[in-house]
This record gives sequence, structure tokens and C-alpha cells, in this order.
Amino acid sequence: MQYKKIFVTGAAGFIGFHLSKKLLEQGYEVIGLDNINDYYDVNLKYARLAELGVKKEDAESWGLMANAKSFPQFKFIRLKVENRKALPKLFEQEKPDAVVHLAAQAGVRYSLENPEAYIDSNIVGFLNILECCRHYQIRHLVYASSSSVYGTNAKIPFSEEDRVDYPVSLYAATKKSNELMAHTYSHLYQIPTSGLRFFTVYGPWGRPDMAPILFTSAITEGRTIKVFNRGDMSRDFTYIDDIVAGIIITMNNPPVKKGEKPYYQLFNIGNGSPVSLMKFIETLEKELGQVAVKNMMSMQPGDVPRTWADTSHLNALGYSSTTNIEEGVRKFVAWYKQYHNRK
Repeated sequence: MQYKKIFVTGAAGFIGFHLSKKLLEQGYEVIGLDNINDYYDVNLKYARLAELGVKKEDAESWGLMANAKSFPQFKFIRLKVENRKALPKLFEQEKPDAVVHLAAQAGVRYSLENPEAYIDSNIVGFLNILECCRHYQIRHLVYASSSSVYGTNAKIPFSEEDRVDYPVSLYAATKKSNELMAHTYSHLYQIPTSGLRFFTVYGPWGRPDMAPILFTSAITEGRTIKVFNRGDMSRDFTYIDDIVAGIIITMNNPPVKKGEKPYYQLFNIGNGSPVSLMKFIETLEKELGQVAVKNMMSMQPGDVPRTWADTSHLNALGYSSTTNIEEGVRKFVAWYKQYHNRK
């Protein structure tokens, strides 16, 4: 274990929660941060934190560190990464060895409605993270990029060597900006940075604004689901456990300086085997034992018809995505039923 204390931003989010739990199970100290905004149901975020041993009443106060009950090596603070004064104080106080930066304003479609939120969180917030990494001797920064940076690229599967100059949403543009900013800081200040281009992540405790929960809630309630591009879409659906394994592999393999190249690397992190949207819906229908009522619609602005990850670079470090769509959907539906029955 080359690090002792890991700082995880977005710890109440989907990926951040699962990552924090796995790191804690592996014996790391974890400092979790999240702003717990209302982009989607905050009760789901508090429920995730409760799974980590932090009660809602301890988590909801701004700027106060909460100690977890079930994981004594976990602490959580509600804070915005764009808070330029409080974030450096937190780094100085906690002295983490590595940072996994997952906090961001998510969602492609929402970026059409509220672009300011993306600049505040994804650009200003990321700059603050980079500055803290610079001034507090962080040994490795792993950060979330996105498959959306590939935009309108026609060549598939998507490779890290492909040009990514044509984003089709502001969200994608902010993630591309993060990669450029990380490269600059790696070059100027020798900060090891690793960007992860996440492909469609799904699984238990997932975001309710994404297709798995949107579809599942609609199907179980007899409501119509929206099928964009009339179903002619495919996604590199990647199960959350595989994503978390890939993040930890990346964290433990910081970039090595080669010649004039900076301490900088990028990885696709996906399943490497795209699934058609209609296949995904059929798998959900089978697991739920119900047929979806479908509204076949045209393509949404800012969306792309297909994603497919070339994961060979991350595979070389030992990564593999082993969860097929049938197994992943089965585990997701089991969690969904349990979670909603207990509410």
C-alpha cells in the first residue's frame, strides 16, 4: 500500500460512494467531500453516506467534519470544491497522500439548462483541486473525465490517441478542459495526474437521472419510457464494481516521467463491449418481468448515437471488466427493489 490517506471528492455520489467503501474495506484512511447539491434526490446521497457510517444530521452541516461510526477511518465534510478558501485549509489539516477527484456537475442534458453550474464546479473547482495538489505535495491526482469528450468521433472503438476536439455538450467541453488543465499542471509542477474517461456506469446506488433508474421506475409504475434516436443507440455499459477496480488500479499506478513528457496519463475505463439500447431495455424487461411502454423519439441535443471504449491501455495495468449486462442488470434490479421497498 503506497498511500495511507486518500482524499475522495464526490464521496456521496454514485462512483465516489462505491470507491470510498472499497478503499475503506481495503484499509485506507478516506477523507470524503461532497456538496450534496439537489441536482437529484439528496436523500439518496444521504443514504449512501449512511452506508459508510455517516448520519444525515452529521453530514448536512456545511464545513464541519463528521466521523463515521461503522468505518472509524472515514471522515466526511460537506464542502464545495469551488470554495477557494476552505479547500486549501482542508488539505493542510488532513494531509492526504493521493486525491481521487470525482466531484463534478454531472449530466449532458442538464448542461443545456444550467451552464453556469458546470463552469463553477467543473472548471473553477478543478482549478482549486490542482492548486491544492500543487501546494500540498499530493503524490497522485486521479480525476474523472468522460467518454463524452469523444463527441462526434466516427471511428470506433474510441482510443485515447483519438483527437477530441469536437465536444457536443458543455459538460463534455468542461471534461476536455480538465484534461488540458491537468496536463499543464503536470508539466509545470511535476504533479502526477491520471484522467479516467468513464463510459456509461450503472449499478446499485446509481444516479436517478440516468437510464437504468429512469427506465426501471417507469416500467414498474406503468409509465412510458423515452427511447431516443428511436432506439438506434448503443452504450458501453460498465458495471460499478469494474469501474471501482479500475480506479484503484490507476491510483496505484501513477504516471512515470519519460523524457520530456510530463507525469500525465489518460485512460478509457469501460466495458469494451457496447450494448444496444434496445438490448438493455429488453434485459431490464426480463429481470422486472414487465414490458416497457416505449415512446420512440428523435435524438436529444448534446447526445451521441454510440460509445465504445478501447480499454487496452488500462488492461495492460491489470484491468478487466468482467460483469456482463445480464449479471449487472440483475444486481441493479435487486438493489432497486430492496431500496425502494424500505423507503
